[in-house]
Amino acid sequence: MSGSLVTRLPAAVKLGVPLAAALLAAAACSSGSSSGAASGGGYGGGYGGAAGASSAAATAMTIETHTGSAGTFLTDGSGRSVYMFAKDGTNASACSGACASAWPPVTTAGSPAASGGAKSSDLGTLTRSDGTKQVTYDGHALYYFAGDTSAGQTNGQGVNGFGAKWWLVAPSGAIITGTGAGAAPGSSPTASKAAWS
Repeated sequence: MSGSLVTRLPAAVKLGVPLAAALLAAAACSSGSSSGAASGGGYGGGYGGAAGASSAAATAMTIETHTGSAGTFLTDGSGRSVYMFAKDGTNASACSGACASAWPPVTTAGSPAASGGAKSSDLGTLTRSDGTKQVTYDGHALYYFAGDTSAGQTNGQGVNGFGAKWWLVAPSGAIITGTGAGAAPGSSPTASKAAWS
């Protein structure tokens, strides 16, 4: 009976059904591939790219420590440096849009974990306007820098962008305002709990 019904349908309907199914499948693939990159969960620079965004958003974030020319500072579990923005308030982010493209937020799907010298008691999250959970440390919202292309780089240290400076964060929760890619040559590393704005 269903075979006779199909043979009685006009040719345009017979062609339209498979075409509509193909368009729906293409739309589903398209939205699936962009959701990971748009989540803000990963690193937008050359280190990790969209694949990093999907994997970072799918798992809980680990914050650990690394030692370099700026002293001992926080990184993610892959060794990517994380920064705080002096314009942010406590447990609040003032970075969105173009700012969040240059300084992608460090996000997590679950409760963030600490490793190395990082303290789990200082870890937390805040909810961004898009619903993602951004990792915080001692009240500082954490970000990556798109100009860091490999683990351990600190090219964002001391950069003045989007209305304030960006700093590495010490395991104590203090901001590091000394040496690094953005600091004056010859200065010594310092950590400060000074006001962020």
